[in-house]
Amino acid sequence: MAKAAFSLVFLLLSFTSGSGLPVSVVNALQKTWCVAKPSSDQATLLANINYACSQVDCKILQKGCPCFDPDNLMNHASVAMNLYYQSHGRSHWSCDFRNSGLVVISDPSYSNCIYA
Repeated sequence: MAKAAFSLVFLLLSFTSGSGLPVSVVNALQKTWCVAKPSSDQATLLANINYACSQVDCKILQKGCPCFDPDNLMNHASVAMNLYYQSHGRSHWSCDFRNSGLVVISDPSYSNCIYA
């Protein structure tokens, strides 16, 4: 089964260019994360935290936990949005957050705050 899946991925890569691959295939082949867009306003960031944390466990953001510091909305929203994104299949839509999310290919982890 694993050999067949590998063959299918290899076949897809053989006949398509990197830019022609669907996002779902790229996400399956390359690790991606979701972060808040730097242009997002405070109200949007707070709404994103509230929504994401109503759907996933955001304990990692509590005081004394690895992702609490720096204690600001941009940081907390990015962590919460990524938790949601990772738990919802890393699809483009699970990072949209009303156009305030950004899928990145560089690991945003820092210090002891590891983005899953």
